[in-house]
Amino acid sequence: MATNSIKASCGALIYCSRTQRYLFLLRNGKRYPNTWGLVGGKIEEGETELEALHREIREEMGGEIKGAKVIPIEQYTSAKNTFVYHTFLIKVEEEFVPELNNEHKGYCWVKLDDHPKPLHPGVWRTFKLKSSRDKITALEQQN
Repeated sequence: MATNSIKASCGALIYCSRTQRYLFLLRNGKRYPNTWGLVGGKIEEGETELEALHREIREEMGGEIKGAKVIPIEQYTSAKNTFVYHTFLIKVEEEFVPELNNEHKGYCWVKLDDHPKPLHPGVWRTFKLKSSRDKITALEQQN
């Protein structure tokens, strides 16, 4: 859960098992505009990571992802222990068209090796970690 001393956020890479493609969102804000990232945001006081993730999905993409497999990929903690980011992978059976709010101005479903550029710095960092890539690869092989 989020606490007053540590700022916490979460996000998810969404994977479609039928097409073997991933959903990326094009940011439309003051921080890292025009970079490609994931659905997600701040964990509010009293929320669990998964509650926050589902709220962010509703807010940013206009709906819910029900019955999907949610797999933790990574937990990043800043060097000064003032920020933590939880990254999940959500597996869906079919691609969908997200109803984006004003935080994003575009989306795409792509193969991971053909991801759009430039990536949000946090997403880029996650993709560079061998442990994250191994978890993502293991999920793909479950098809």
